[in-house]
Amino acid sequence: MIEVCVVGELNLDLILYGLPKDLVLDREHLASGLAFTLGSSSAIFAHNLCVLGTRVGFISKIGGDPLGKIAAERLSAVGVDISRMKCGTGKTSTGLTVVLPQPQHRYILTYPGTMFEMQYSDIDMDYVRKARHLHLSSFYLHRALRPRILNLFRQAKEAGLSTSLDTNDDPENLWERDLLDVLKYVDIFFPNDREAKKIARSDDLAQALNLLVGLSKVVVVKRGSGSTICRSGNEQWSLAPPTVKVVDDVGAGDTFDAGFVHSYLRGATLEDCLAFANIAAAYSVTKHGGTEAFRERGALFSFMRQQWNLAAKGTLPMDG
Repeated sequence: MIEVCVVGELNLDLILYGLPKDLVLDREHLASGLAFTLGSSSAIFAHNLCVLGTRVGFISKIGGDPLGKIAAERLSAVGVDISRMKCGTGKTSTGLTVVLPQPQHRYILTYPGTMFEMQYSDIDMDYVRKARHLHLSSFYLHRALRPRILNLFRQAKEAGLSTSLDTNDDPENLWERDLLDVLKYVDIFFPNDREAKKIARSDDLAQALNLLVGLSKVVVVKRGSGSTICRSGNEQWSLAPPTVKVVDDVGAGDTFDAGFVHSYLRGATLEDCLAFANIAAAYSVTKHGGTEAFRERGALFSFMRQQWNLAAKGTLPMDG
């Protein structure tokens, strides 16, 4: 039986490295390297959560094309249950994201594909209810599902599941208020600094936190290499991630979410959840792509144990 049911988008990432700092129109720019990896917030979360030792089921929609097959195989290879994944019968193909990293920022170009087509009727709610926890990523990319996301989370809570949500970016930059109704049914909300301010419509992070913590049980604000903030009621923790050599920060936030949920379901304190998630995210940036670092379990587990011991914590909340 699965522990976490992930509902979300599935696509691959094509990441081009070593591009010039200034991209000029109508010029051919040469990259020095590339990575073709499992992409999308939901899939990176599911993949890395499963590697950590949590039993994961994944509900998504792909096209009948090679991209969808490759993405599904990547999830299945680490043990994610993809039996409830739908394959579209139309002409729409699986989505693809092209990432162009720069020293201080990155360009993200996404063809949504079937992620725009997944709807509530594609979700096996009996399967969802059998899990302990529901997670959804990329709230604003689920155009067909979005009108029923509130219903999805409400039913999950009525069935006794804990829940988490990561909105990621809003490509239209509207940050519409239907999200706030959903957050009332979210136990752990995972925005980054910018997203928290956009959602709260405030330039002040403290004010944004005050609003969001009045909706969700726990709010965790990710801040890249800066100290992550976890707030629950009047209690707040702030913790900087371990220092590592950053190769690629694609998927670091999704890996953080996976680490937090993994330890949360094992009864860890919120402070320990924060520490564990920071360590997981730190390791994810040591290789290209959002899941590549997690494909070598031995090296991952060794890093996690080492960093956990350096933090003078108790029992590491993972197997291996």
